[in-house]
Amino acid sequence: MAAMTFVQIIEYETTRAAEMDQLMDEWLTATEGKRTASHGMLMHDRDKPAHYVNIVEFPSYEQAMRNSELPETQQISGRMQELCTGEPTYTNLEVLRDERW
Repeated sequence: MAAMTFVQIIEYETTRAAEMDQLMDEWLTATEGKRTASHGMLMHDRDKPAHYVNIVEFPSYEQAMRNSELPETQQISGRMQELCTGEPTYTNLEVLRDERW
């Protein structure tokens, strides 16, 4: 069976969005040439101003786990949690269908 695309959804609340955005830029720089993430989207909830959703796409579950184990990812993740007003939640999803309309 061929590897399927894998998506991780990270939901969190913060009042420090600018600092969170800087952390993402730091991670992108620190993991250049190492990261296995192939696509990312950050979304802001219009109805809940402190609620954010980050969707990150990987070629496979195994690649996502490799990315999570990078020291740079571990460090940034710890700093990200300090900026949150609660625990972030992570949802790990295998993509069954991917269609664009």
